Amino acid sequence: MKKYVFPVFPAVFQRYLQFVRIEKNLAGNSLQSYSLDLVRYAGFLQDHKITSLGYVDLKLIETYLRVLYDLGLAPSSIARNMSSLKGFHRFIASEGIMASDPTELIDSIKLPKKLPDVLTVQEVFSILEAADPNDRIGLRDRAILETLYATGVRVGELITLRQSQLFFDVELIRVFGKGSKERIVPIGGSAMSMISRYQASTRPTLATSGKSADVLFLNQRGTGLSRMAILTLVKTYASLAGVTKEVTPHTFRHSFATHLLEGGADLRAVQEMLGHADISTTQIYTHIDREFLKEIHFQFHPRK
Repeated sequence: MKKYVFPVFPAVFQRYLQFVRIEKNLAGNSLQSYSLDLVRYAGFLQDHKITSLGYVDLKLIETYLRVLYDLGLAPSSIARNMSSLKGFHRFIASEGIMASDPTELIDSIKLPKKLPDVLTVQEVFSILEAADPNDRIGLRDRAILETLYATGVRVGELITLRQSQLFFDVELIRVFGKGSKERIVPIGGSAMSMISRYQASTRPTLATSGKSADVLFLNQRGTGLSRMAILTLVKTYASLAGVTKEVTPHTFRHSFATHLLEGGADLRAVQEMLGHADISTTQIYTHIDREFLKEIHFQFHPRK
């Protein structure tokens, strides 16, 4: 069985994984998924400075599940995480490691009824490829879609992105989020390639009015695109790709987070890439080295 690194209580987590592998005959992808769920949960416990499993209560678990929801994890993945946590806590309670099982009432947790749609990796790829990079405006649109998926930026951050915020030599962009808070986000090779092509051929033909103010993505009048223009663009290419889900620019953000997390990316790294300084009642934001963020992005993002 593959050894997973748990930042806290490693012996207890490994003991449980050994149990589900042998007693429940859990193996392959199922065992890997449950293991990654628990590694992520252990990281959350470490962030909250939990020094004893006896300090874990229903309120803390509710906070964790809301973190997963706020990061855009798919409903099916949230359900699997709930199953993983219930199985783990039921086991350690039965083994006498905890006095009681804090997940017994987990069904009483009320998450919002309407969870956001999350695209599959193939649906994202289909939408991206619906924009023809050999067409002048299609190239711009492809660069926009690639940027949304590669970075998880909000639509407001995308439309205000300037050329001076691109650092392709180190594969990073500078993003100014809510409250003008700055963060550095990795950007993959596919998005960089499309942006570079757009800058070289399409953007100069759009910037002739001199009104661009260095804004990266321009409309036909040479000024920045509006939120509504981006929404229309996303819906148009989703329709062309035959995707029937409700797709908005924010859907790309949710999908970005989901695909990274389901691939096994570190929760805190994804949190920082999204710019969530406080995504629950308890702030769990910690500084992550930029090189580590780039490594996480490269390793787990489906589109290199």
